[in-house]
Amino acid sequence: MKTAKSKVTNTISEKDHEKLTELFIDGLKDIYWAEKHLAKALVKMEKAATSDELKAAFEKHTTETEEHASRLEEIFGIIGEKAQAKKCEAMNGLLKEADEITESTDKGTMVRDCGLIMAAQKVEHYEIASYGTLRNIARTLGHEDVANILQTTLDEEGTTDHKLTELAETYVNEEANQE
Repeated sequence: MKTAKSKVTNTISEKDHEKLTELFIDGLKDIYWAEKHLAKALVKMEKAATSDELKAAFEKHTTETEEHASRLEEIFGIIGEKAQAKKCEAMNGLLKEADEITESTDKGTMVRDCGLIMAAQKVEHYEIASYGTLRNIARTLGHEDVANILQTTLDEEGTTDHKLTELAETYVNEEANQE
């Protein structure tokens, strides 16, 4: 006769709950810093872009990014924490890379736009990973309301990523290849 193995349950100890909550709050602080700094960087990327379509995409995402930061402030309030940023080394590095692309490409070229799209998509993928993970942790902690807010932002980040891919595939990459 087989012995019964211990069941895995969805409940976590109070100590583990506290540790996961700390990790969650730390992640919120990290992405809050990222959003605040990205809003400024997107303005620079918009000015550096060549095509009107890419400029418009950056302008639109600047507005969305400011809204993402506001949503994070709302989330901090819901969970009873002060909205506080913690330097996000990953975003800091991605934004430095975007600056390097701008500096190493010629103004007014589609090669620059291609590089800006590449840099912007790296940022989007980082944000998608961050928001997806934070949404899942929020659900685990029983914050379905917070998870729904994070999902809204996650959806917008995905839409931006798809728009950038569309711009690259529609004409930017081909025109860059012909320069």
